[in-house]
Amino acid sequence: MDRPTWLSAPNARVVDASLLIGVAFVVTTGVVSLYSGRPSRAWVFLTHGVGGLVVAALVALKLARVRHRLRGAAESGVVALSVLLAVVTMAALASGVAWVFGASVDLGPWGLLNLHIGLGLLVVPLLLAHLYWRFGLPSSADFEGRRTALRYTALVVAGAATYRLQGAANAALETAGSERRFTGSREEGSDDGNGFPVTSWVADDPAPLDRQAWSLSVDGSVEESLDLDYDDLARNERRALLDCTSGWYSEHDWQGVAVGELLDAAGPEDDAEWVSFRSVTGYRWSLPIEEAREAMLATHADGEELSHGHGFPLRLVAPGRRGFQWVKWVEEVRVTRRRDHSERLAIFVSGFR
Repeated sequence: MDRPTWLSAPNARVVDASLLIGVAFVVTTGVVSLYSGRPSRAWVFLTHGVGGLVVAALVALKLARVRHRLRGAAESGVVALSVLLAVVTMAALASGVAWVFGASVDLGPWGLLNLHIGLGLLVVPLLLAHLYWRFGLPSSADFEGRRTALRYTALVVAGAATYRLQGAANAALETAGSERRFTGSREEGSDDGNGFPVTSWVADDPAPLDRQAWSLSVDGSVEESLDLDYDDLARNERRALLDCTSGWYSEHDWQGVAVGELLDAAGPEDDAEWVSFRSVTGYRWSLPIEEAREAMLATHADGEELSHGHGFPLRLVAPGRRGFQWVKWVEEVRVTRRRDHSERLAIFVSGFR
């Protein structure tokens, strides 16, 4: 019996355009996921996973269409670029699937999830180069109306069903992937003081700090600047979960000074809206002032003084934020009227200055 016509492969230009849109969607949701730590943003991770599966199907369809071009065409630079793009794309997808099912890879300071992120970002320049040589916009006639809509609806539904089934498979097989948080992170070192992983964003690695020489300043748009020594810091306590973009999470009882108390003591000016937390390395991140009031600058975890690798003498604890936003080795709290947008560059170059 002949299969329905809507099950046949779509027009080549439609496949190319779909791949462009799919990769753009997956990369965008992947980047947004790095900033998403609250359960209300779980949809970002869900759509990223489903989008990845849809892209995998589109890549398979594309490879089936172009495989005949590879025969006897090894000398073509355009073909070589196409093959490289396909390999990197499939590697990015495969590493994501492997992570979901509990696999691990030791790459020194990085792991399998970091490899997945790196490969995903590498796809972007390769795809742009490929499109420069190969891409042609589809015409309205290429979409075949209802037939194309049915094809892509089926593709998305299949991707969503597959994504749902992986959760059931993980649970049935009792893999490490079955214990993931909605962000994809796995638990490591909770309630074990300094026993959770030591990681640094990009290249931050300062020399150990002398508590006697170190001090914390609170300045900027405040009525009275503060300069505090380590022994001046109050010892409040709160429980919070640290979720790192390296693929792990860890929950602890943190002890330190409440940022709200520091702000009350300094007296923010009426038009102050942001609070920037700055490391001795130049690394920094900002929070809206009302959110900052709920944060803490920690000296201890589970009653154990923070190690140098975990940010001694002072580390930001920002519940609901990802690990790279929990600034380590804090030496300044600066209250500002506007957000410091240069912080998005500072987190990449601070360790190289």
